Amino acid sequence: MEEYLIVIFRTILLYVLITIIYRIMGKREIGELSILDLVISIMIAELAVVAIEKSDEKLFRNILPMLILMVVQIVSAYWSLKSKKIRDLVDGKPVILINKGKIDEKAMKKLRYNLDDLLMQLREKDISLISDVEYAILEVSGSLSVIEKSNQSSQADLTPSFTLPLVLDGRINSENLTLINKDELWLKKELKEKGVHDISRVSLCSFENNTFYIDLIDEK
Repeated sequence: MEEYLIVIFRTILLYVLITIIYRIMGKREIGELSILDLVISIMIAELAVVAIEKSDEKLFRNILPMLILMVVQIVSAYWSLKSKKIRDLVDGKPVILINKGKIDEKAMKKLRYNLDDLLMQLREKDISLISDVEYAILEVSGSLSVIEKSNQSSQADLTPSFTLPLVLDGRINSENLTLINKDELWLKKELKEKGVHDISRVSLCSFENNTFYIDLIDEK
């Protein structure tokens, strides 16, 4: 009887502890977990199982690794907010699989992502023809974002109807500039006309429907 009471106590305690840990770590949907978040979640779950099964071991010996993993996740999340390079390393980067209606086989091969997967995800979005797709972007969560072609859009002057970050955390995104057939000189000129002379002060600059959205770092 005493053994069962210990198991019940440990189960309830670990349930409360893990709930608190995940609340501290922050809210993210399962599909949006980075590789690091997923690994930490699996390890915490395994440690909880061990702590419940091995009731003869000291409980703190199992709780300590959980707390260490929580600190690791919080520190990595903090540095991910401060540095895009670390964010790309931890979370990965979105990859364009269809660019202006053309499939990027090299990108698909690098990701070990086959045509069946692509066609299936396009069908889930009620798109039957690849020729109807302007861009298909594989997000870091594994979901596919699709921007369909517009009959009113011009190939000579592509103005996306979706949020396209041109500056993120004070760094210019050259790849996205290429997508809209522009260069850094054009971007710097446009920003100067809007009163932004120091790109390092820009938290986010996006371009959609011929309109700039600019958010400055620590702007109040």
